Amino acid sequence: MNNPVSSSRLLGINLPSMELITATPATTPTDVQSDGHWPRPKFPKDTVGFHTELKKRVANYFAETKLEERDPWQMYLKSAIIMVWLVASYIGLVFYSEHWYQALPAAFSLALAMATVGMSIQHDGGHHGYSRRNWINRIAAGTMDMIGASSYLWHRKHAVFHHTYVNILDQDTDIDAGPMGRFSPHQPRYKIHRWQHLYLWFLYGAMAIRWNLLTDYMEVAKGKIGKHRIARPKGWDLVQFIAGKIFSTSFIIIVPLYYHWDQWYWVAAYYGLVMWLLGFVLAIVFQLAHVVEEASFPATVGDPAMVESTWAVHQIETTVDFARTSKSLTWMLGGLNFQVVHHLFPRISHIHYPALARIIEKTCNEYGVKYNEHPTFWAGLVSHYRWLRTMGRADSVPATPATA
Repeated sequence: MNNPVSSSRLLGINLPSMELITATPATTPTDVQSDGHWPRPKFPKDTVGFHTELKKRVANYFAETKLEERDPWQMYLKSAIIMVWLVASYIGLVFYSEHWYQALPAAFSLALAMATVGMSIQHDGGHHGYSRRNWINRIAAGTMDMIGASSYLWHRKHAVFHHTYVNILDQDTDIDAGPMGRFSPHQPRYKIHRWQHLYLWFLYGAMAIRWNLLTDYMEVAKGKIGKHRIARPKGWDLVQFIAGKIFSTSFIIIVPLYYHWDQWYWVAAYYGLVMWLLGFVLAIVFQLAHVVEEASFPATVGDPAMVESTWAVHQIETTVDFARTSKSLTWMLGGLNFQVVHHLFPRISHIHYPALARIIEKTCNEYGVKYNEHPTFWAGLVSHYRWLRTMGRADSVPATPATA
């Protein structure tokens, strides 16, 4: 990895080019194309070379340090630790907990371990940032199936729709919470949203339960995620989807019921607790990166629809880092507190995010691009709370986001 040119080919841009990158927009149902897909907005050309300079500097970093962008030994060690933690927590909860004061901490531990699997192992694998070998990435990405959600659907929701069109209405499915939540100023506001800064925290936890029991099956059956049509899984993708659902259902529901059938109600209660905590943690980490006061929610303009900023600038404007100095949080979250780095270079292992963040922030300052960061996790949480309250009480917000 000493050659900057060869290194730059691996830098995580899973988009075709800097010119007119396409996807799907903030439009009305009348704009649906004949193939059933939503019209795809485009990004303008990077005429100042900002993205090119970012890639060059990151490539130089790997050339100078002689580090590998993917396959770092730290990632394999970390994955082993997380999996041991997961298995130990599961065994402790299902087979050795006889009283609530034993089961409760085991349930919390299991939920956190499952969330860490998703954020640290699956996330890198799903973005091909875990290894240079596709089969290793597929195994890592498949841990999502193990904890109850579909890696096949996750790739389309997250790696395609979200990563390409962050915070753009009807493109980024991650900001679509249905009628119960209003995250973008371009979404309609209902009376119930006045209280969303209070009730949404409880609904966040339902995300993992919905994936596990309902929405994955519905989306595959319909061949549709939100307003986006998707290809239904076939071949090995279908095998993995079915096998994953069988395994996760057995792991999470059937095995505990088999050993504790006479106390099925406690099994149901702890299933709900573990999955609610899992969904809550995953949802909060996403919200702190994108649904806060400092993040931008751009609207597309023109026909065909265009995004105002170039792709790289758009990623930075719609994303906010948090708690970058916390090593423990960085370890737990798989570097997802360094979301700016991740969105620009998703195919690089998160082990490198702290070092790359300094390079990207310095480049942003030189090019006049605002790099937003919350110094602590709590600061991001407060910003998210305020944004929910603002979106619930106003039909519009100032075009310029707050400064972190």
